[in-house]
Amino acid sequence: MTIEEQEKEITAEFEFFGDDWEAKYEHLIDLGKSLPKIKPELKTEDRIIKGCQSTVWLGAELIDGKIVYTADSDAIITKGMVALIIRVLSGQKPEDIVKANLSFVDKIGLKEHLSPTRANGLVSMINQMKKEALVKMQGN
Repeated sequence: MTIEEQEKEITAEFEFFGDDWEAKYEHLIDLGKSLPKIKPELKTEDRIIKGCQSTVWLGAELIDGKIVYTADSDAIITKGMVALIIRVLSGQKPEDIVKANLSFVDKIGLKEHLSPTRANGLVSMINQMKKEALVKMQGN
């Protein structure tokens, strides 16, 4: 599935809940439970995403020309947020990740329903994933 197809699927999922943000948060928490787990040995200081209020570890591996992300967080909403972004970006080519605009985040209203610190954390997660893709794209 392309990034755009993933975004459309997620947008449709969140539209299903209408204006019920309690249900949307529950869905986000459920997504966090399905997050591809990062290997314990990758839970190191250098893999912590800076700018997140909660601790979020991110792993990125280039496999057959595509990036596979894994992550973990010590907070359930944050874990759901990173799971959402991973669902869209993992398994994609680095160049597609770097140029992705991820408009679904605004379409589902996520940023406006997060605290300012969580919204900043979401932006930091996206930026870190794009940075990892750029590094892999450049072969470093």
